[in-house]
This record gives sequence, structure tokens and C-alpha cells, in this order.
Amino acid sequence: MLHKSDVPTPALLLDLDSFEKNLGRMAARARECGKNLRPHAKAHKCAEISRRQIDAGACGICVATIAEAEVMANAGITDMLLTSPLGEPLKAIRAAQTGAMVVVDHPCQVAWYALSKRPINVLVDLDVGDHRTRARSVEQALEIAREIDRAPSLRLRGIQAYSVSGSHAGPQERRKNSEAAFALVAEAVDAFKRNGFSTEILSGGSTGTWEVDLKLAELTEFQAGSYALMDLAYRRLGIDFANALTVLATVISANHRGFATVDAGYKAFSTDRPFPPEPVNLPGAKYRFAGDEFGIVEHDGLKVGDRIEFIPPHIDPTVNLYDRIYVRRGEAIQETWPIMDRARC
Repeated sequence: MLHKSDVPTPALLLDLDSFEKNLGRMAARARECGKNLRPHAKAHKCAEISRRQIDAGACGICVATIAEAEVMANAGITDMLLTSPLGEPLKAIRAAQTGAMVVVDHPCQVAWYALSKRPINVLVDLDVGDHRTRARSVEQALEIAREIDRAPSLRLRGIQAYSVSGSHAGPQERRKNSEAAFALVAEAVDAFKRNGFSTEILSGGSTGTWEVDLKLAELTEFQAGSYALMDLAYRRLGIDFANALTVLATVISANHRGFATVDAGYKAFSTDRPFPPEPVNLPGAKYRFAGDEFGIVEHDGLKVGDRIEFIPPHIDPTVNLYDRIYVRRGEAIQETWPIMDRARC
């Protein structure tokens, strides 16, 4: 069995104890609130994590891309929601083959999915403030619902209403954003019901607004993803799930007073946040980027060969940089889990 000190760095390191507590806590809270938990796999892209989320009580998972859906389907995970609308018919064919429930925000997507002989569950993707994708109004959502209703192979199940706009704001703004988003959702749900369309599923929510979203009456499926692993961005907002995933690095040079160099630079962490990774268990230490392969840790007493764990700024794009996760219980590496099937571990 590998020890943490044997892991080649830089590497992703998962603390099983913290991870399992995160899964159990969110699943229990969703049950208490009468919601189905459908966590987003885009945060980890790992079939084993999805399996464990389902075993802990999730009804299924969300995926953001066709590639993610195919990896999960190949791993035997079938209850999926593909949360992104598609822009080409070939991808619609691939999505249908995975058995995933899908979202649409335009009649042309409905037409592509309708070509499949396989029955497909569909949600109308409603814009509740982000203006990235999604139907721009309740009226357009109704138009799309009518197209779905006309297609024999498609089954309209309800609405997706996801908003990321307030997820990384202050507590009051996060609450205000979620409540405003679901006020628009309530209008859409009422319109769907008046027209005889299903509102069985209303899917949305995020880790940043989890305490608010799970209390909203309209929500039936909760899509949070980052809670399982967590990152520095959410921790700085006061979201108190454990930081279960870290980046492990090694000191490779310590020739200067007051700082040392580690083997984890731009290629080891996401760089889309305005703050750097945070060293774990090194009080007062600060990290700064020093190139593609290198980082500087400002701290006295470090020596060549020392191992340092870092909390990444943003979990999703950090995970995407790696092909596997080293899974530890204490200091012992229990398993390695592949990311997107890139590594056969």
C-alpha cells in the first residue's frame, strides 16, 4: 500500500474521512427538506465519486458535457441529467445513447432529440438571471414545451432553473439572488400547469446557496456539486463543508531564506480566482505562482523533499488538470480513482 509520501507530485489527494462526512451531511439535509439530491459531476469528473454520492442517497447525478455523460454511462451510472443545451445534432444523438435526461433552450434542439427512437426525458432550461444559455422568458419556455409535447419520443418532465450569479457573493446577496430566481420559476411553473405541461421536476441550486435553495418550495432536485470536495473560494464565503481535496506538492528547492520552491505552478491549480492556493497546516505561509511548473511558498524552515498540501482556489478546473485522484485514509493511500477515464488505475 502506498503512503502519502510515495505519491508522485503534483497530485490530487482526497481525504476519505472528510469526503464521506460531506456526502452524508448534504444527503441528510436534502432528505430533511424533502428534496432529491442530484449532485453535479462536473466538479470531479470521476465515476467512483458519483457512485459514492448515489450510495449516500443521491437520486442520480448531473453532467455538463457529452463526454462526462459517456464516461458515467460506461461506468454503469444511468440516472443522469445533462445540464447544458447542445449546439449540434450529432451530440444530441450521442446524448440520447447515454440515456441521460436532457435540457433544451431552443426548438431546434427539440427537433434533434426527436429524431431518436429512444424515449428521452426533457427539461426546459429557463434563464433565471445568468444570461448564458436558457430560454429568455416564460413565453419562450412555453413555446419550447409545446414542441416537446408534439414529439412522440420525448417526455417533458419539467424545468431546469439554475443560477450561478449569486453563488459567490455575500450571504445576503446569495439569498436575494436565489429567492428572485425562484420567483421567476414560480411564474413559469404556473404557466406550465395552466397549459397542461409537466412540472414534476424543478432542478437547480448550487453549493453556494445550498442553505437557501433546499428550503425553497418550488425546488424538487438539488444540483450542488462542489460540496463533496470543496475549494478555497467557497470556504472564504463561509461555506463550511470540509476541504476534502487538496493538491499535494513537494519542495524542490530551498536555497533562499524565507521561502522555498514547490513543483506545483500554473499547471497544477486553476487560475481563474483572484487569490492563490492556500497551504495546509503551515500557519502564516503564503503561496505565489512562479511559472508553469513552480510555486513559491513563503515560510521559514522548509527543506527539499518536504510535502505540502494546498487548498485549490476553484475545484472544478483544478480537477480537470489531472488524470487521477489519490485517495487516502490518514496517511495511507487506499485507492486511485481515474478522472474522465484518462488513467486506468
